[in-house]
Amino acid sequence: MSERQAYGSRADKPSWQKLSMADKTNYVEQYSPLIKYLADRLASRLPDHIVKDDLVSAGVMGLIDAVDRFETERGIMFKTYAEFRIKGAMIDELRNQDWVPRTVRKKANDLERLWRRLEILLGRPPTDEESAEALDIDIASYHKLLDEVSSVNMLDLEAFRIETPNGREPTGIYEVLADENYRDALTLLGQEEVRLLLVESIDSLPEKERLVVTLYYHEELTMKEIGQVMGYTESRISQIHTKSVIKLRGKLSRYFDRKLAESQTSS
Repeated sequence: MSERQAYGSRADKPSWQKLSMADKTNYVEQYSPLIKYLADRLASRLPDHIVKDDLVSAGVMGLIDAVDRFETERGIMFKTYAEFRIKGAMIDELRNQDWVPRTVRKKANDLERLWRRLEILLGRPPTDEESAEALDIDIASYHKLLDEVSSVNMLDLEAFRIETPNGREPTGIYEVLADENYRDALTLLGQEEVRLLLVESIDSLPEKERLVVTLYYHEELTMKEIGQVMGYTESRISQIHTKSVIKLRGKLSRYFDRKLAESQTSS
């Protein structure tokens, strides 16, 4: 049994408002192994100069925050919510460090625009060879570019938040996608279309990219494990993941930009 399975086996929905400080402390202790698990998983995609202890420290605060803020009315397990808060705290720590150079962010944004333009021109997602040709570089340089911008994906689908009204907390887009019973944020927003957009966007990816996204985010396999399943190197899986996330992030960003513009026009 995997560590993830071990800590998600019971549907714990206590009467949260009645929990004593001792009970909350017990929850922190019980779910603290999630912090190391998530820090290890995140650190595997980070440059060597990022200190994992910083992620662990942020994760501890995220777990404490989860215990304080959890609401049984959400209709989800505490473990699901705790994972989201821990991941969010770790990614916020990375944001605060601002460790991704602006030049790398620009390259990722340029790639997103290039893929969008080629997809419109070709009527389908471009191949690596077509993308490399459009950039006037060889395929090896193109793969090197994907490796370089992979760091941007720390602010990826796991960091995508749907802002909710009335002071409610933002919810992770993948938390919504993964949990069929989770409807609170979508009900508040009136945006079931967000879920459908993400599903459709994933379905529109080329087969290899779609499989990597599914195995990584839904099955929670590591890059190395996905490589073993698909018969590719870990580096190649990372490149495929990078392409997938930048494309999906672009689709979601355009959607939310459009919604924001519509709301400003109508107000």
